[in-house]
Amino acid sequence: MQPGLYAQNHNNSSRDYTNPDVWGKNQFNSSFPASLVAYMNSKAIMPVYIKTDANNRIIHGHITGTELFRIDPVAENAFYLYESGFPAYDKFYTGEREKIDLVMVDSSCNNSLIGLEIKLTTIPDNTTKIKNEELYGCEIVVRPPTINFIACSICNEFSGATGKNRLKELLGDIHINHWEEINDVLPRYPEIRDAVMRVSSYLHQRQTPLIVNAIWKTVHGKPVLAEDCLDVFVWSNLSVIQMFNRGESSRSITRPMRAMIWLYLMLFEYCVYNQFDYKRIVRLHSYNLSNDKAFAISGIQSHKFLKGPELTHPRISKYEIKKIILGGGQNMLSPERRFDAVIVNSPDLFD
Repeated sequence: MQPGLYAQNHNNSSRDYTNPDVWGKNQFNSSFPASLVAYMNSKAIMPVYIKTDANNRIIHGHITGTELFRIDPVAENAFYLYESGFPAYDKFYTGEREKIDLVMVDSSCNNSLIGLEIKLTTIPDNTTKIKNEELYGCEIVVRPPTINFIACSICNEFSGATGKNRLKELLGDIHINHWEEINDVLPRYPEIRDAVMRVSSYLHQRQTPLIVNAIWKTVHGKPVLAEDCLDVFVWSNLSVIQMFNRGESSRSITRPMRAMIWLYLMLFEYCVYNQFDYKRIVRLHSYNLSNDKAFAISGIQSHKFLKGPELTHPRISKYEIKKIILGGGQNMLSPERRFDAVIVNSPDLFD
């Protein structure tokens, strides 16, 4: 058997797993979770689906791998396309197309089914490793393109003149002379937040998966895999908004607040111009913060979103990893981080 991953091979993936380069950290971190979803689907284990209700409160449900990918993950016509534009979203914004981590394609008709961001995160993180297992959480870093994809997913639900008019009604008309100036925007932030929350509440029955968050569990944060090791959480587009519906300040604009402002501006521009200029919005509205990431949440903060039996005891054992990484693929992995982990696991170095 050639090196590969469950449900993926050179015929149905844009990555050739016989090439050592695709086993590097940046690619493995998106391809492994996709195969984990497919493997769980084969065992009738459903990822946790993090959504919101009509009051924008976080609720948990479950979603099958087939529902998530919009196609059976092991179907002959299921194609795993990585780092690609997603046509359904590309039409909503101007400029260079942003690539999303995974686009599932029906190869029988070349139809792009869904675009997904993929994350592979460890629990516990540094902020929760000293806590009890039921309080574990993972650090989640969100990039600016994710805010763009949230905006596109919302615009997709407000098509045509009638849809845009309805969206504009929900957003209201928040008139600010200089949106790039902190002093002009900060006092109006509660209105901006409330406008986005109205849109979210309105769409709560039409939310869509956006982030596939695979977790791997260690023993108390040490570089040793826990026996109850792997699971998957899927964040809807609206639940991601709740990630940055926090951290408000009356003195400055924080990263979460800035993400909310970006989203409002993208949606408002769509109502007025049929498209929004994503890159310009991010560039001109940095508010003295770097744009390398939109925001991040620590394990303490993510716990309230993820908490449940699947977080405390992930459902896929570490002994099942060999059923997901196939054909000796583990021998092609080239770890690029955690040198300290190697030292801790090599006590003989200090004999």
